[in-house]
Amino acid sequence: MNIKKGVVGKVYHCPIKGEFEFISNGLITIDQQGKICDVLHPSDPNYSKTLNFLKEKDSLQELTEQQFLLPGMVDLHIHAPQWPQAGKGLDLPLNEWLDHYTFPLEHKFSDLSFAEQYYPHLVKTYLANGTTTATYFATIDTSSSLYLAETCIKYGQRALVGKVSMDDKEMCPNYYVEESAEHSIQEAERFITSFSQLANNNNLVEPIITPRFIPTCSLEALKGLGDLAKKYQCAVQTHASESDWARDFSQEKYNKTDIEIYNEAGLLGERTILAHSIFLTDSDIDTIKQKGSGIAHCPRSNIYFANAALPLREYLDQDIQLGLGSDIAGGPFPSLFMACSDAVLHSRARECGTNASLPAEIRGQKNSRVSLLEAYWMATTGGGQLLKLPVGQFKKGYCFDALVIDDEDSNLLICPDLDSPQDILEKIITHTTRNNIRQVWVDGNQVK
Repeated sequence: MNIKKGVVGKVYHCPIKGEFEFISNGLITIDQQGKICDVLHPSDPNYSKTLNFLKEKDSLQELTEQQFLLPGMVDLHIHAPQWPQAGKGLDLPLNEWLDHYTFPLEHKFSDLSFAEQYYPHLVKTYLANGTTTATYFATIDTSSSLYLAETCIKYGQRALVGKVSMDDKEMCPNYYVEESAEHSIQEAERFITSFSQLANNNNLVEPIITPRFIPTCSLEALKGLGDLAKKYQCAVQTHASESDWARDFSQEKYNKTDIEIYNEAGLLGERTILAHSIFLTDSDIDTIKQKGSGIAHCPRSNIYFANAALPLREYLDQDIQLGLGSDIAGGPFPSLFMACSDAVLHSRARECGTNASLPAEIRGQKNSRVSLLEAYWMATTGGGQLLKLPVGQFKKGYCFDALVIDDEDSNLLICPDLDSPQDILEKIITHTTRNNIRQVWVDGNQVK
């Protein structure tokens, strides 16, 4: 057998949108490379033989009755340098929040010693909260952005790290902007090629091309970044149609939508993450589906800053690729479990409406409710599918990225006589905090 170790216990995951699988005594075997050899049910012919083999080798972890095994979470949208500001100024309009907190803070990360104070805490915090795959915006500084990648490698987090590109001097602060479109493209390429020199990476961390959004990037820079995406086969992340202001900016300056501009620049592909994407046209949606791109839904930050609610129900029904993002610091919580609950709350507010002066029958958007299982699917399987990574579910050949959830001494109350398997999973999703997450694995390595 090519089996290195195994875990047996109560297993949950959501390989299919809106559904879940529960295995009461599931046995997951892991090979030398940290990949899943098999997911065995007690009824499988090889179950007992494999279980005994692992026990004899002293390579079996047996979960307790109060523990559960879940897949690691896939967070599609995190602003790494904004971690020190998480929770500040959330009552402000977006432009004031960015000018007062965000841009001055991100500029400080040009000092590597400053980055060294905060990036390790960020990465360890996200791992502790169950994010095994993280997609990070860093800053415009190449050196500290590479340090973030090194930090992810050091602590064992799977990650896509992006050096932010922003060169439009009319729209960026004069202290936080790249010299020119040419310089922006050159630095993006230098960042990408530097990954081959990162020690001990083992393909755990990769670069991702990261134009901040249309207002801060010239068309020349966007086109150059699109060329780099094709040249190096890199994933892409950016913001799209996040607010009325962002949507109107593109229309007024270019007479085009964000999606049309990104498409013309060559930035839409099968691993393109479009954060927010609230104000999309029917044509935009068709283009996203045609290109195989996807959307990172960030429900908490949308409530604070986006001016409107994402039509998530419609996007799910149209089979657009979807995942969740915590969006530190627009969303202040480094937890995708929280984001799952937020996504449901977001959809319920949209369904019910918010204007109490209107009659109930016209107050909300009918049939826009999203289930907790759908939200959890987005946080695991959906995110993995968007990134084209074998993560987010327990499946032969997939990476063993996993969490052990324990209900001891916490808000998580499991009632065996009252709770069905679905009830238990929904309770785990809604009540899990950092304290419940007792172990975290990435690629078969225990990192918490």
